[in-house]
This record gives sequence, C-alpha cells and structure tokens, in this order.
Amino acid sequence: MGDMANSSTEFHPKPQQQREAPHAGGFGCTLAELRSLMELRGAEALQKIQEAYGDVGGLCRRLKTSPTEGLADNATDLEKRGQIYGQNFIPPKQPKTFLQLVWEALQDVTLIILEVAAIVSLGLSFYAPPGEESEACGNVAAGAEDEGEAEAGWIEGAAILLSVICVVLVTAFNDWSKEKQFRGLQSRIEQEQKFTVIRTGQLLQVPVAALVVGDIAQVKYGDLLPADGVLIQGNDLKIDESSLTGESDHVRKSADKDPMLLSGTHVMEGSGRMVVTAVGVNSQTGIIFTLLGAGGEEEEKKEKKAKKQDGAVAMEMQPLKSAEGGEMEEREKKKANVPKKEKSVLQGKLTKLAVQIGKAGLVMSAITVLILVLYFVIETFVIKGRVWLAECTPVYVQYFVKFFIIGVTVLVVAVPEGLPLAVTISLAYSVKKMMKDNNLVRHLDACETMGNATAICSDKTGTLTTNRMTVVQSYLGDTHYKEVPAPSALTPKILDLLVHAISINSAYTTKILPPEKEGGLPRQVGNKTECALLGFVLDLKRDFQPVREQIPEDKLYKVYTFNSVRKSMSTVIQMPDGGFRLFSKGASEILLKKCSNILNSNGELRGFRPRDRDEMVKKVIEPMACDGLRTICIAYRDFPAGQEPEWDNENEVVGDLTCIAVVGIEDPVRPEVPEAIRKCQRAGITVRMVTGDNINTARAIAAKCGIIQPGEDFLCLEGKDFNRRIRNEKGEIEQERLDKVWPKLRVLARSSPTDKHTLVKGIIDSTTGEQRQVVAVTGDGTNDGPALKKADVGFAMGIAGTDVAKEASDIILTDDNFTSIVKAVMWGRNVYDSISKFLQFQLTVNVVAVIVAFTGACITQDSPLKAVQMLWVNLIMDTFASLALATEPPTESLLLRKPYGRDKPLISRTMMKNILGHAVYQLTIIFTLLFVGELFFDIDSGRNAPLHSPPSEHYTIIFNTFVMMQLFNEINARKIHGERNVFHGIFSNPIFCAIVLGTFGIQIVIVQFGGKPFSCSPLSTEQWLWCLFVGLGELVWGQVIATIPTSRLKCLKEAGHGPGQDELTDEELAEGEEEIDHAERELRRGQILWFRGLNRIQTQIRVVKAFRSSLYEGLEKPDSKTSIHNFMTTPEFLINDYTHNIPLIDDTDVDENDERLRAPPPPAPNKNNNAIDSGIFLATSASKSATSSRPGSPLHSVETSL
Repeated sequence: MGDMANSSTEFHPKPQQQREAPHAGGFGCTLAELRSLMELRGAEALQKIQEAYGDVGGLCRRLKTSPTEGLADNATDLEKRGQIYGQNFIPPKQPKTFLQLVWEALQDVTLIILEVAAIVSLGLSFYAPPGEESEACGNVAAGAEDEGEAEAGWIEGAAILLSVICVVLVTAFNDWSKEKQFRGLQSRIEQEQKFTVIRTGQLLQVPVAALVVGDIAQVKYGDLLPADGVLIQGNDLKIDESSLTGESDHVRKSADKDPMLLSGTHVMEGSGRMVVTAVGVNSQTGIIFTLLGAGGEEEEKKEKKAKKQDGAVAMEMQPLKSAEGGEMEEREKKKANVPKKEKSVLQGKLTKLAVQIGKAGLVMSAITVLILVLYFVIETFVIKGRVWLAECTPVYVQYFVKFFIIGVTVLVVAVPEGLPLAVTISLAYSVKKMMKDNNLVRHLDACETMGNATAICSDKTGTLTTNRMTVVQSYLGDTHYKEVPAPSALTPKILDLLVHAISINSAYTTKILPPEKEGGLPRQVGNKTECALLGFVLDLKRDFQPVREQIPEDKLYKVYTFNSVRKSMSTVIQMPDGGFRLFSKGASEILLKKCSNILNSNGELRGFRPRDRDEMVKKVIEPMACDGLRTICIAYRDFPAGQEPEWDNENEVVGDLTCIAVVGIEDPVRPEVPEAIRKCQRAGITVRMVTGDNINTARAIAAKCGIIQPGEDFLCLEGKDFNRRIRNEKGEIEQERLDKVWPKLRVLARSSPTDKHTLVKGIIDSTTGEQRQVVAVTGDGTNDGPALKKADVGFAMGIAGTDVAKEASDIILTDDNFTSIVKAVMWGRNVYDSISKFLQFQLTVNVVAVIVAFTGACITQDSPLKAVQMLWVNLIMDTFASLALATEPPTESLLLRKPYGRDKPLISRTMMKNILGHAVYQLTIIFTLLFVGELFFDIDSGRNAPLHSPPSEHYTIIFNTFVMMQLFNEINARKIHGERNVFHGIFSNPIFCAIVLGTFGIQIVIVQFGGKPFSCSPLSTEQWLWCLFVGLGELVWGQVIATIPTSRLKCLKEAGHGPGQDELTDEELAEGEEEIDHAERELRRGQILWFRGLNRIQTQIRVVKAFRSSLYEGLEKPDSKTSIHNFMTTPEFLINDYTHNIPLIDDTDVDENDERLRAPPPPAPNKNNNAIDSGIFLATSASKSATSSRPGSPLHSVETSL
C-alpha cells in the first residue's frame, strides 16, 4: 500500500482536483467528514474509508499528502491547514484577572472584620456631638487641646483601610505571579513535548502544537498520541485506550483491521505511521473536553495538586469514582494516598498549625474586647455613677468601636496569614531556581516532599550510567573478542549476517548521526541499545544505511517489537526465493534458550545443546556480566518457501534459532554519580537500584556507583527470587514478608514493572522502623508509569523518558542525571527549613504582640500598640519576613542531617526554646517601658490617654523598640538548629539584606513623620539609640539561649505534627477533597447522567465480549492463569496499574464477573496487598453478593451483573 502512493501528483489527473475543489479550501475532505470518520471504530471505520476514499492512500490523496514523503514543509500550506482543520491545542481556561484575585483576597475573614470596624470608626469620627453636653459624657475630649486634633479622628479609620488595601494588593500580586509562573511552567512542559513527523521525506521532531491535519506521524512504543489519525502501516501495534474507553485490555491496531488511532491514548507496543486526521478540539480528547466545558479544567486540576490520570475522560470521571467506588477503594485511598492527593506532608502540618493558632487568637481577642467593655462600663456607670444620656450615645459608641478595633487587631496579629504566603513564595522561588539545576517541577508540593525522602529507587540505564552504550566485547564464530574484532578476522558470511541482523532488526528511527561539533562523539538517536549495535556495525567498517535502503520499512513482513514481557525483538523479511528469514535479538539468557544451532568459525551451523549453552553462560556471558556489561544475543532463522508459518503463534516462530553472536554492551557509569550517591547516603537516604538487566551486570554497576559496599550486609535479588520471598503459598504479596526483604535490598535485577511497583508500594506502606518511609522513584520507560505514580515523588527522564513516564511524574530531570536528584533533595530540605525559620520568627512576634495587646488593654484600657502599628508589624512580620526567610539559598550542610520523615513536627524543641526565650526577653523590655518608661526617659506618660488625644512619645518608644527587636530577631531566625553563628552566609542572600535594611528605613520614616495616622510622635537621637541598643540585645540574648541545652528542657512540647495516619477523620478528608474538587464539582451535575449512559453501554459491551471470548477459554483451561503474578504479567493486565478502572454505579459487579470469566478469583486476605492496587480485585470486597455466585458458572455471574 505504501508503494502505491509514493507521490501524490503522478496519481490523479488534474480534472479530478477541480471536481474536489468545492470542498474545504481545495482539500478533498471537510472537517465534519473527518470528525464523523474518527467516531467510528474497527470494521465500521474500515468500511467507511473504503466506501468514501477507496483506502487510506485515497484519504491521503484527498488530504494532499504522501504516505511516504509527508507534507511539504512550507509555511503557507501548514497555516492554511491550521485555519481549515484547526490547530493542535486545546485553548486553556482564561486565567483569573488581577481584579478577581484582589476580590478573592478581600474575602479573608479577618480583613472583612477590620474593614467593617474601620468604616464604623470613620463614620463616627464625622459625627460631632453638640458641644455643651460634652462635659456630661466624661473625659471625652479633655486631651483635645485644639480643634485640629479632634478633627483628626478620621485618620485612624482611614489608616486601617489603607493598610488593609496594602495587604490585599500584596496577596493578590503574589497569587497573580504564582499563577503566571504556573502557566509559564505548563507551556514550557507543553513546548518540550515533541512528536516525530515526516515532512518532505525527512524525519522531524515538531512541537505537538505544530501538528496539522495531513501530517504523517511516526508512532512508537511509549508515545502519548497527540492527535487522531488513521494508521497507514504498523508493526505489532498495541494501544492502551483506557483513558478514553475505560477498557484495560490493549487494543491491537493494524491497517487492515482497526486503523483508528485516537489522541490521548498510549502506545504500549510496536510502531507505525499514521496520517493525522483531527487535531485540537476536533480530536476525540478535544471533543470530550469541549463537551465538559473543560478547556482549562486540566490546569485547574494540576494546580490543585491532585495527580490524576492522563486521559481527559479518565480525569473528568474521577469525581464519580470517589462517590460510587467500592468501600475498599476508599480505604485504599485513605491509607496510601493521604499525603499525596489531599495535601503534601508540609501543607498538612501547616494547615493544622494555622488552625490551632487562629483559634487561640480568636479566644484572646474576644477576651480582650470583653474586658475592655466591662471595665469601661463599670468605671463610667457604676463607679462614677453617670447616667447614659441619649446625646452621649455616639461618644460611647466611639469608645466601643475603639475597643472592638483593638480586639480585631489582636486577632489580626495572632493569625499567621503569612504562612500560606511563605510556603508559596518559598516553593515558587525554589521551583524557579530548580529549573537552573535541571529539575522541571510539575507539582509544586513534590519539591518539598523530596526533602523528606528516605529512599530512592533508581533506574540504572541513563540515570546512573551515561546511556551512551558501546559494544566492547563480542563472541563471534567460536571466539571471544575482548575488543572490536578486525573485519578481516571474520568470515564474510558471519559478517554479512550480523550486519543484516542488526540493521534490519532495529527500529528504523534509530540512527547514528555525525557529531554536531568537530571532535565530538557521534550522536545517537533513538533506542540506545540499538545505537550501540549500529555503532558496532560502523566499527566493523560496514554501514547500515544501504541495507535499510535495500529493504525499506514497509517491506518488512512482520515485526515483533520489544516489550517488557518478551525482552526481545524480531523482524521477518521475505527472501527472493519466496521463503522467509527471521532476525531476532534480545537478552542473552532468554534468547539462547531458544537457539538450537550456532555459527562456527567458518560460518557453518553447529548443534547447540543445553550442555553447550551452560558452558557458554559460564565461559562467555558471566565473565561479561561481571565486567558490568549487558549481554545481547543476535540470532536468525530461515523458513523454507512453500508453507508459511502461523505468524501469530509467536513461541513457534521465534524458536529453533541459530545464534550469530553474543555481544557485551558497556554503559559507563556517569563520573559524577558515585559522589552523588555518597552524598545521599550521608544524608540518610538509601539508594536502591531497580533494573531489567541481569544480576551480575547490576551488581557490578552497583559496586562501581557505591550503592553496595564490600563488607556491608545487603541483598541483591532477581525479580523471580524477590517474588518468591514476598508471596505466600497462594501467590499473594504479604506486607510482613516484604518487610523482611526491603530494608536490606539494594539491587533488584531482571525486574518487571510490576516488581518495581510492588517494591515501591511495599516500602511506602511499611510501618516497621522508627519512621515511615518517603520514597522517590526514577523512571524513563512506559513500564515505569505505575511505580512513578505510586511513589511520593516520581522523577521522569527529560531526554530518554517516554511521554507516559513524564505524564506520571512529579519532577522531570531535564539532563537525565542522578546528581540533579541530590539537588532536588537539597532544595526540598531548604523549603522545609525556610518554612521553619519563618515560623520561628513569626510565632515569637505573635506571642509577644498578643500578650502585649491583651495585658496592656486589660491594665490601661488601651493597647500600647495601635491598630495601624499592629498592621505595619503584621506586614513586616508576614509578608516581608516570609520573602526574606523563604529565599535563603540552600547549602551543602543541609545534606549532612537525616531526613525529617513524615511524622516529625514542624516546630522542634530547639525552635520552641528559641520562640519562648525571645518572647520572654521582648515582653520584659516592653512591660518595663510601658510601666516605668516615662521615668526612665523623663517624658509624659502615655497611659490612660483619652479618646483622640495626640500620640505620645512614650508609646512611640514602645512601638519603635518592638519593631527594632523584631528586625534583629529576624537575623536570629536564620538558624533553627541552634547554630551559634547567625550571620553565616547572610550576604549570599541579597533579598534578606535588602528587606531588613528597607524595613529599617521605612520604620524611621514612620516614627519621624508618621504622626497621627501611625500614632507616632518624632523621637530624639538619644531615644533612637536606646531603641537600637535594646534591639541589638536580641542578638546577645540569642547567644544566651543557644547555650541552654535543649535536652534539659523536657517540659517543652513540639508543635505542628503532621496529621497522624490513623487519626484522619472523615471530615478532614472531606475538607481535603473539597479543596481539590472545586473544579470537579462544577462538572458533576450534568455529566453524571452522560457518563452513566456511556458507561452502561460500555459495560454491556464488555460483558458480552468477555462472555463471548472467555467463556470457552475459561472452561477449557481453568489453570491458565492461576497465580496472581502470572495473571498480572499477561500483557493485557499490565496496564491496570495505572489506569484506574473507573467504577460507576453498577460497574463494580460487572468488572468482577468479567474477571471471574478470565481467571479464578484470588482470595483477598489483607486487603491492602493485592497485587493490583487499583483495578481489578477491588470488586471482590465491594460486592459480596456477586462473589457468592459460584466461580465455575460464568453464565450465572453474567446474569447477576446484567
């Protein structure tokens, strides 16, 4: 078919074009035609293509494109296509405008209370009571010597409003910049996503958004399809369409059975070429997005930090799951994912702390107001015996408003609204800086979780090693060569077979290109193992390109692509005499088992018996593996002309092979990795290696990296062995068994994706040891998806990673390097420490300000710190301090301590000691100033001043001293582990210096020129020096506190524990849900019905299918998939780990019966440990009724479900 349409012009005469011209812009298909075509599946779709276009070639001609050459790369044509058929992006939801954000910031309760109080105070200040009676109302205006002062009563109200506006603008601006950064990040991630298309016969990588209808795209294993298309030619292509259909089985696609490829689905196996027929909002995913009005829903979700599946539908259907999924699922979710989905560890702790502080503040402020009011009432009406006169009401009300404002100020100071701000600033700052360290953070909270990581499960290839593979040893024609042999040393027949076997039996997208710079290494494009083999061909002074030109990709008869189950790849070509030749390559221990012959030194066949194989393993393969080489076997088989083998019977076809060669591929360890791993171990993080390689290679590399040290007690296991140790007789995973294995496990070799997932889940769920584990995982392949999703932090490789892996990850390593992970740990710990520094500072101020306002109010009827002053203090404490302390750069010393873990409190004993210690100093100073300050400075006392009296020097000194102490304490707060030198590294943080100096400057302006609005009166130089001196005392006092050993202070409690795993109430869970599901709740109303309908139909189809196919299989071969483990490794279930089956309404039963038809149901002993986390056996506990039906009678079970 490919040959048929080599060029589109020779084919149809001009008149035909004229006839089709009325169609859209000269193309032979309208948008509507293509849309309706893409809604068909399987046989219907094929029929439609045949009726309307003849075949796929006809469709390509109508779209004016060539199946082999692709589109011409000219801009006008591409633009025209974009206009007619749409562009390949789904327009995001409009971001919130600045005004909307201001409005949201105004919703803050404390601010609203303040606004109301300020307005009331303003209103009353304009009401002047008639002058004559004012005597009767007590000492109201006694202090107002001149009218001007009394007139200034409005200033306080106005000043409060002004400071509220300040706070709101700052908050809104922060939100706005966060949103902007987030969108920048999104678009950066989207731009990084490229896809391979053919234009003018060249393979190009274009950004996904640049795809147009008519493009010929190359699809391969691991791709996330960016647009809809029709398959032109495919090799063994299997697609996971669960994100669109909810079907977990992989769907086989082929040009002659089911050629429809849909956007948002994952390529799980194989490769092929497709012509793009629908992009953006016209693609299947786009249509669903528009149906749900969810253009920007996705962003909203990501922002809410909920990690959802990739596919649009799966994502949109999620809310239903929590409503109707089985109880089991709920429990799973509660148990495993609380820190993940709801809130990150840090946010959980902070929310809890903020609520506690807020409640305390509320109580304090209420008591303050009560005491003030009672005191005033008792003194005025009881002791002085006055009568409440009607005309005095406004005056009294003014008093009450003043008390109310004082109360609210206490509350404002008590509530640490700077906390969320500090977290945001700190995270946003870290994320920005982490970009420079090659960490692209997709979920903000991952950055901080990383600081608590206690274990890293790393891939070997590409992460610990350079992923520049080269063949260094080979076994050819009975000889073991320790370096690349000279071409003359090999028999021409062997050489020829080897070159063909390598050139043809590898993805044609894999190439070796000349180096970009002179003297650089050749560029390896595509699969690195194949690059090594192609490099070997070049080293043998031969070239692979002519071979490929002689047998182009569409001439390949059948391709069995590589996947994690086969661990080999085979290609069949037709020989000139009508026979067939199969080339195969793969892991040596697997492929040698299928070899029955081997080529000897003359290139003739010689029998290869199991005995010979064992000898070869001993003499060739093990020595290679112990040098840390990966061994690959290359083999072939000839089929005679005449009878064609049964190609679908793969075990028959790929058997009885002849071994050509075994090569040892070296992937050198990255030079910087051993040091990075040493840093991790020093920081208390265990590094484990999980690889698909054989155990000797893995052990050799692990030793080179320093993951295992000689003399240590450690385990290196193979996947099979690992499974044997952790499963019971029935083949189920038991947590107790796992707990015996994982603490010592350092290397897991020959592991399947399921093993990796099992290990990660086992470590996360484990409750042995003194603290819960926080696990980071690195991965690059599609098969790593489940483990990446399950981990607390998933790292995907930016260069080698497949789209599926990136989609499942939290952080993308743009340079694929392990050292970047260490940087991420450093930044994560830094975030945690920044927040703690800020807390230490903030809480000291809070404690002092609240106590001062409270006692002052109770003793002198007036808070020594006025409302506006409090708001200024609040501004420096909250906003500026959070900026200053949250932007401290990380230091290497962060890697010298052990990780905090999930349950370590935010405020340690040392911090508690600092907070209380400094509070004692500050309170002592302030109360001394308050009660004997006027004698010390020889000034008028400011106590018991009447309403509207001018500001006194006395109270100004108190305010100024208070602020000075905060400024110097801010320097103390830079260290939280009781270090002595608080100035260490202060100049490496210019923001900190700028903020401290800036605050100091503004403070001078406020005191000297603030006047009435700030209730300040200018101070003399001497008074200023005293204030400064007392402030400096903070630093000295800090040293005194540091001398007291924390261990002696048993009475100090820690605060801010994380929400305990068990004490999470449903309410709290629900609150967490609320936060995330804001966007989703909008969806729920109308769509539920839509989904239910859709799902019912799917369900019925699924049951019928299951019934049709599996009824017979199930009855004939009851033992085919007995153990869960085999059951899971059968390809069709692998995917279940990461596309949650989405149970809706009656889906649970069906799913279950569906499973029963395929395999005996496993008993579910302890529910958490079923091999499959999310998909299949949840139903076993969810619907007991169905379970009771006898597994033996599939008919019965189908009945119950329908």
